[in-house]
Amino acid sequence: MLPSLAIAIASAALVSAHTVITYPGWRGDNLKTTDEFPYGMQWMYPCGGLKTTTNRTYWPTTGGAIAFQPGWFQGHATAFIYVNLGFGTDGPDKGPKNMSFPMAPPFQLLGPSKNPYPGTFCLPQVPLPANTTVKAGDNATIQLVELAIHGAALYSCVDITFVEPGDERLAEVNETNCFNSSDLGIADVYTLTVRASGATNITSDAEHRFYFFRRGGSRSVLATLLGWAPVVLGGLWVLA
Repeated sequence: MLPSLAIAIASAALVSAHTVITYPGWRGDNLKTTDEFPYGMQWMYPCGGLKTTTNRTYWPTTGGAIAFQPGWFQGHATAFIYVNLGFGTDGPDKGPKNMSFPMAPPFQLLGPSKNPYPGTFCLPQVPLPANTTVKAGDNATIQLVELAIHGAALYSCVDITFVEPGDERLAEVNETNCFNSSDLGIADVYTLTVRASGATNITSDAEHRFYFFRRGGSRSVLATLLGWAPVVLGGLWVLA
């Protein structure tokens, strides 16, 4: 899998490329547009239009490193990153039935500008999803999701077989394949509750303003926007 990965990375700058998993491996090159995927393959859930590979990568039963290039995505200074795991080979394409097991809290990726993201990002020790256990020989798929600022998502995957830590088949993790480029930053993602689930009344000033904006009212949208101060929460603009 690694030789084909190197070829894909080398050619990625020549196309409208997106996300590449550089460690522990990659399901395959989906940095292209085809007749079946006229808008590009990486937009397709769950793994960017590619079926499960038989050329699996080994990964520790205790969790391990995941590195990726967020891509040459013109026009987005920020994005959200999700890392999920799917277990087994009982799905439609002989992969997992679903990819609904988060491995790490979502975080925001910060680029230096709206130009294509430079460099590489690495999570040196990603744990297994909470309350899950695996054994050597189990198959799974790691899914990386990059959520663009306009809401569309890019999907990339690597199919793995678990092995015990220290297994000689594990690819070495070092500064050449697991590093964080200085031009890329990260931010926590969090929320502020302004209306609790099941609430019947508007109870806070912040909720009142949000509700008014959402439903309309006597004031114009322009006057509403000019009269309220935007606040950034984890990279998300909200009205406050």
